[in-house]
Amino acid sequence: MEAIRRTCSAVNVRIGASTFGRIFRLEGSGHDKEIRNAKFLTEIRAGITTFFTMAYIIAVNAAILTDTGGNCVCNDADDLICSADPAYSACLLDLNRDLVTATAAIAGFSSFLFGFLTNMPVCLAPGMGLNAYFAYQVVGFHGSGGVSYPLALTAVFVEGFIFVFLSLIGMRQWLVKILPTSIKIASGCGIGLFLAEIGLTYSSGIGAITGSIATPLTIAGCPPEFLDANGSCTGHKMTSHTMWIGIFCGGVVTAYLMSYKVKSAIVIGIALVSIISWPRATSFTYFPYTADGTSRFDFFKKVVTFHPIDSTLNSLDWNVSAAPGHFVLALFTFLYVDIIDCTATLYSMARFAGVVDKESGDFPRSTVAYCTDAFCISVGALFGCSPVTAFIESGAGIAEGGKTGLTAMACGTCFLISIFFAPIFASIPPWATGCTLILVGCMMIRQVVNVNWSYIGDAVPAFVTIMFMPFSYSAAYGLIAGIMVYTAINGPIYLTKLITRGRIVPDDEDNREYWTVKPQGRLPWFISAGKSVTSRLGNKNITKTNSIQSLGSGTSLENFGSQASRDEVDAVIIEMPPMRSEKR
Repeated sequence: MEAIRRTCSAVNVRIGASTFGRIFRLEGSGHDKEIRNAKFLTEIRAGITTFFTMAYIIAVNAAILTDTGGNCVCNDADDLICSADPAYSACLLDLNRDLVTATAAIAGFSSFLFGFLTNMPVCLAPGMGLNAYFAYQVVGFHGSGGVSYPLALTAVFVEGFIFVFLSLIGMRQWLVKILPTSIKIASGCGIGLFLAEIGLTYSSGIGAITGSIATPLTIAGCPPEFLDANGSCTGHKMTSHTMWIGIFCGGVVTAYLMSYKVKSAIVIGIALVSIISWPRATSFTYFPYTADGTSRFDFFKKVVTFHPIDSTLNSLDWNVSAAPGHFVLALFTFLYVDIIDCTATLYSMARFAGVVDKESGDFPRSTVAYCTDAFCISVGALFGCSPVTAFIESGAGIAEGGKTGLTAMACGTCFLISIFFAPIFASIPPWATGCTLILVGCMMIRQVVNVNWSYIGDAVPAFVTIMFMPFSYSAAYGLIAGIMVYTAINGPIYLTKLITRGRIVPDDEDNREYWTVKPQGRLPWFISAGKSVTSRLGNKNITKTNSIQSLGSGTSLENFGSQASRDEVDAVIIEMPPMRSEKR
């Protein structure tokens, strides 16, 4: 062991002192901004750790996006009839395999590129929550939504380039700051509940709940042969073997491992359920002796192969006039939800890694980071995937000692290698990933304690946001509902305080969460430019006023007008400190 330790130390020293080490600012590189304790082998180990915590996205994202139906066409409006159509089922199987390859490819490409350009230990992949919104709200289950799969990909593609523009002008960072903090927190919690609800369904989960005529939801858990035309159980509820295997082997075992901080607990849970479900002579097999089961099994036996992306590659549809209203709504929601999700994650990971500037509240190469993330969103759309975003699971690699972009590059390399094991990842059943979605939802909702529950103007909008996302089956509607309720409650309170000059305020006003349209930090450049132009115009007015004063006429009127205009500007735009050059 001592010999291995000395060898590892020698490798770290040698690489750290090389040009390679200087590029990534490893310890011992001699760089002016050398990162303490950043060692090559530690970065590689951290990247592998992050991959194991994120690897579930390959199967989960492919399963969720397959529910859109992709470019598969069924000539019948009844989903049950479509699912019984051999040609349609075969198309869905091929779609799932395409999406497995696409998910691994875009996760590998984006993580590697992000790490190389930003030197941050943050990994990217198609985001959970956004993929659910893309699949179940925008496109709809098997294409039942208002936007087709190719048109939705076009919205994602356009979103990426809009993000590049917003990042370059600084607007993306600023927009997140003006959203009330409780709404930001509640959005993540609501998406967590939304994911948990999906994990309980048949299509992408363990099948514990289903729809009902008498009630919005009802208990399920029956074998598929006992589901009626409406998807409700006619009997044998909670007797499904696949459901119980998913709960105990995928849920309980994973939670048990997580309690001991096992980094790859989620991957172990998914692998355990999948392996149990692969033997064909069982009642819970993923390869039953049917046409679909045999097709799956034949692909699974290849084990190591490269499945090219056929049906989803470059499937964009630019005929926006086919559904302009739905297209705009989807684009707006992708923009706003992804702004909140990715920006908040990047900031939190940067803080966790200890690279945030305490004075400016920004982190090095932030503009490059946002632009790289935005570019990867557009590339992901070309692969047929929902928006790419920064993953909170990157924290596992940071906790393992990752401090540089080598962590993200190592993780990206692992994703690229996994492309050649597509048959294995495509053979993961939905009940193996159902409890994963529930556990991810659990991790996302833990931040609900940070919501300001002590003031009604913050608590009610946050609760509406959390509650409305799973109940409306839409992350977008939940976010919009929360913002509307926040405005409806706090708007009248502010007007009452303004009209009464502060004499009538809520009793718990002191508990109110601070919010302002003038957030701290650097303003977008066009606002700063507007402020600069206005100040110059104000100085000209002052010069003109002084000239009039020297003539002894019209002094009071001119001074009043100039001061009023300056006060009006200052009421809208705050004075900011001089712009700093971005750290590189």
